[in-house]
Amino acid sequence: MIKKVLVSQPKPTSEKSPYFDIAERYGVEIVFHPFIKVEGLSSKEFRAQKVSILEHTAIVFTSRHAIDHFFMLCKEMRVVIPEDMKYFCVTEQIALYIQKYVQYRKRKVFYGSTGRFSDLLPVMVKHKTENYFVPLSDVHTDEIKRLLDEKKLRHTEAVMYRTVANNFSEDEAFDYDMIVFFSPSGVQSLLTNFPDFKQGDIAIATFGPTTAKSVVDAGLRLDLEAPTPQYPSITSALDDYIKKHNKA
Repeated sequence: MIKKVLVSQPKPTSEKSPYFDIAERYGVEIVFHPFIKVEGLSSKEFRAQKVSILEHTAIVFTSRHAIDHFFMLCKEMRVVIPEDMKYFCVTEQIALYIQKYVQYRKRKVFYGSTGRFSDLLPVMVKHKTENYFVPLSDVHTDEIKRLLDEKKLRHTEAVMYRTVANNFSEDEAFDYDMIVFFSPSGVQSLLTNFPDFKQGDIAIATFGPTTAKSVVDAGLRLDLEAPTPQYPSITSALDDYIKKHNKA
């Protein structure tokens, strides 16, 4: 029986979040506690990578964090992004978030459908003359570079933000029936905060293939993985899992 779920993300600002619908529908308590904090690099740290943003004609965003720290660093370094810059995002939700910083024009914003970078590639290949810039976290794999190299697309990756563990208080009860992870850093943070962690009956859910792999690599049991063709979001997958599990 799933009664208490720990979601390792900030609490949604909108009351219309599907998480709240799930909590009400199944009588489940959902607690939001980010396992990691994201910090931007300083302009000095970024310049040490010797990358010129304005040499590129398109930016690739894999998360909202990437968008926030890209534009914050550009502002700090007084880099003015041209109006004809193109943006490629792994999901429509991330693409819409760009509106926070620039005027949204469909002719220069493109996105994938599943959240997987490999599914964004066909869109990028249609614009093979672009020179792509990819802002990354300090914790990343070489998958994006490998995929872009395979398609012979011009590209540069650079670290623009870092992830650090967001510690739990010593007296905080860890009495969850399920934990939802969104990044490999979140999995590592759990093991850092609780070095003697024993999974037992605690179900683990993940969003994204690299996060799923990090759970398995850590020797933990993976009970629910998204996205899938049937469940493109973590909330739709979570809804189905709790419905079936609690009914059983």
